[in-house]
Amino acid sequence: MVEPLLPVSGVRGRPRVDDRQVINGMLYKCRTGIAWRDLPQRYGPWKTVYNRFWRWSRNGTLATLVSRVRVIAEAVDELDREVSVDSSIVRAHQHAAGARRMRAAHTGGERVLRRADRASDHAIGRSRGGPTTKIHLACDGHGRPVSVVLTGGNVNDCTMFDQVMAGVRFGRRGPGRPRTRPTRVIADKGYSSRAIRASLRRRHIPATIPERQDQQTNRRRRGRTGGRPPAFDRATYRRRNTVERCFQRLKQFRAIATRYDKTALSYRAMIDLATLTLWL
Repeated sequence: MVEPLLPVSGVRGRPRVDDRQVINGMLYKCRTGIAWRDLPQRYGPWKTVYNRFWRWSRNGTLATLVSRVRVIAEAVDELDREVSVDSSIVRAHQHAAGARRMRAAHTGGERVLRRADRASDHAIGRSRGGPTTKIHLACDGHGRPVSVVLTGGNVNDCTMFDQVMAGVRFGRRGPGRPRTRPTRVIADKGYSSRAIRASLRRRHIPATIPERQDQQTNRRRRGRTGGRPPAFDRATYRRRNTVERCFQRLKQFRAIATRYDKTALSYRAMIDLATLTLWL
């Protein structure tokens, strides 16, 4: 299923290491969190596996594989468009430190940022537990990721809600634009804000988000001017554990449970590898 979607190399020279062998090496690295140099010999030269992983993470090959597998799932009607949103923090290992940051260069009186395609902080922030990365994720009703955004661990959940929802796309097999509106959004109290509820209301997306205690108190204190409480169905909210189980399945891969990659692009590619196995 994956082989027809892989890029074809037209470079002449030595015989190319089989893609199946290389992908198995990437998955072994993702599952165990082992260092690239310590890959077993049965997966070929470690430098070849790393170089192909680096190339596929930069040119969008892995992300394209995930999106096309979703299209296949949509074609066989295995996709549940009820979306659950949440975030999870992972510790950044000491090997994840030391990546190059963007530097400002003054050219002709203008301030130019070099390596503008890379995040300045590589999605590593400081929190109580030290250097951490936060995974903001939306999954479908079967617990498979459909949108992932990486930030530092000190970033609030609700501030990234719009970016997570912007990545929700249900592709079609054939002509037509991908669907971007889920049947329902389920989230916890961390996403209970007027801005989020108004955004979902404008897009005509039903939401099941519990109201925080302080919001309930302020609404009651204001009396009639406080407005009506938002609709909330407890039976529907029980299905929010889908996103929790999605995180649990992702963190069975040790290279995701603990971040060892220096750049956000490489760590996102590791998540794409794990997502690909969940969708397959």
